[in-house]
Amino acid sequence: MSKNDELIPELQQRWSPRAFDGRGIGNDQLRLLFEAARWAPSCYNDQPWSFVISRKDGGGQYQRLLSTLIEFNQSWAATAPILLFGCARRSFERNGEPNRHAWYDLGQAMGLLLVQAASMDILLHQMAGFDAEQAAQILGVPPDVAVVTVAAVGYLGDAGRLPDGMDEKDPDTRERKSMASFVFDESWSNSLF
Repeated sequence: MSKNDELIPELQQRWSPRAFDGRGIGNDQLRLLFEAARWAPSCYNDQPWSFVISRKDGGGQYQRLLSTLIEFNQSWAATAPILLFGCARRSFERNGEPNRHAWYDLGQAMGLLLVQAASMDILLHQMAGFDAEQAAQILGVPPDVAVVTVAAVGYLGDAGRLPDGMDEKDPDTRERKSMASFVFDESWSNSLF
């Protein structure tokens, strides 16, 4: 295989752990993560995403935000030094019209942030299992902005720190659908690969 036929290492190495170590992430590292997100494409270049972080060592807000996660997610996410909330503005800045692409654009920004993080040995575990309305209230998010996702962020930790009975995922056994099941040529019934 030539270099052009290979995935970049950050995509191959990316995974979503449950165990994080206690090391914090400095502002210089965070700046790089958000710089990567800043360069994501978006509909009309509206860049409808916003991010709010809460640091475990930053005070009581972290515990309040952790409580918005479902109980299972709370049990392991508490090992992460940062909770990162990804938000999307519901309407275009330029004209106030509804932006049905905002969640997609946020996803692209998160994707670029995630790849940058992987290049820095920082891992994210994104979650949908949380109370978005409660998180929005705690975070003071404006009414035209939706809290869409939350991610535990940090460096890989010791799986022995996880709650009893919870195992860490094995990054070597990640499964993905075959391309034949989601890439089509000209029609849904004709797989490209």
